[in-house]
Amino acid sequence: MDSNSQPDLRNAGTTSTAEITEPTPRASLAEVAALFLRLGFTAFGGPAAHIAMMEHEVVVRRKWLTHGRFLDLLGAANLIPGPSSTEMALYIGYTQAGWLGIMLGGVCFILPAALMTLVLAWAYVRFGRLPQIGGILYGVKPVVIAIVAQAIWKLGRTAIKSRLYALVGLAALAVAATTGWTISLLLGTGILMCIALGFKTKRTPAVSVALPSKAVWTLPAAAVAAVSLTSLFLVFLKIGAVVFGSGYVLLAFLKSELVDQRHWLTNAQLLDAVAVGQVTPGPVFTTATFIGYVLAGLPGAALATTAIFLPGFLLVAASGPLVPRLRRSAMAGHFLDGVNLAALALMTVVTWQLGRASICDVPTAALVIVSAVLLLRFRVNSFWLIAMGAVAGLLLRR
Repeated sequence: MDSNSQPDLRNAGTTSTAEITEPTPRASLAEVAALFLRLGFTAFGGPAAHIAMMEHEVVVRRKWLTHGRFLDLLGAANLIPGPSSTEMALYIGYTQAGWLGIMLGGVCFILPAALMTLVLAWAYVRFGRLPQIGGILYGVKPVVIAIVAQAIWKLGRTAIKSRLYALVGLAALAVAATTGWTISLLLGTGILMCIALGFKTKRTPAVSVALPSKAVWTLPAAAVAAVSLTSLFLVFLKIGAVVFGSGYVLLAFLKSELVDQRHWLTNAQLLDAVAVGQVTPGPVFTTATFIGYVLAGLPGAALATTAIFLPGFLLVAASGPLVPRLRRSAMAGHFLDGVNLAALALMTVVTWQLGRASICDVPTAALVIVSAVLLLRFRVNSFWLIAMGAVAGLLLRR
């Protein structure tokens, strides 16, 4: 679809009553499963890249959601702990296929990465090292930067509705770039938008809703040096319930829990586990699969994977029905608009940081430019762009 024929969605997801009450097109369970199984095998590059691919698939190609509705779900996913891209898969599954859609979307998105990670963990335990993956990462990362940048641009056009929104977005971007704040930024920007817009909008009847709880869940830590299946499950359940943000935040939690406190892993083993999470498609949280297998074999892999994703499933199931109701309340809608701006600011900063690390020479710069042209001018599917990057990386690093 060219730019002349594409509908203007920049005001989608605002307080229009007609749009709020319009039912979302519902997909079949088979369609939800097929989409997220495909993304589970092809979504490389971390949460920002996964979200960009989901936006392309469910907003641009399938038109299951408007840009505004997608942004609302993204804001909700950023407000609850757990892997944000997996939670987006759960939310999208819920909007299209209800409670079964949550289970099917999440399992289909997680399972391919978990199985691939399991194979690499077996090879790691069996042979004492990882296969050579540097070449693949070298070529894939620049392509991912182009994909994410395009998604941020399109979502930004929807989120920035006026000069006030632009100013608040720039302020959120400055804070995201200079601090390590995540939840404070999301909540603070939402409150700021409520203050700025709350008295300009006619009051609407209050809607009885509650935002997902921000309380940090605490679980009793296993006070033993040996790795038992129970302690392994509880540690990863705790991590899944308290980690906000990207895979880099996950790395900090894993180091604190598994290396510093319990001495279950060495620093080198932890970095190997994170490398596997980065090179495999799907959620980076499948790093838990690798660690679980290294520590306790196949049962450990299954329990660690289940535990780290379980809080996200429960929180999305609890909050999914509330997101449309939040948008129907004027004040809650302003809050969600602010959260969306902060979420895009965080995505932008992460993309800039990854870009500085990934675009390190002339070949990687060329990959970014070529990918951007193919994406914007010829609308090449992101799967083929990532495959191109992987092949180019292997050839360039031979």
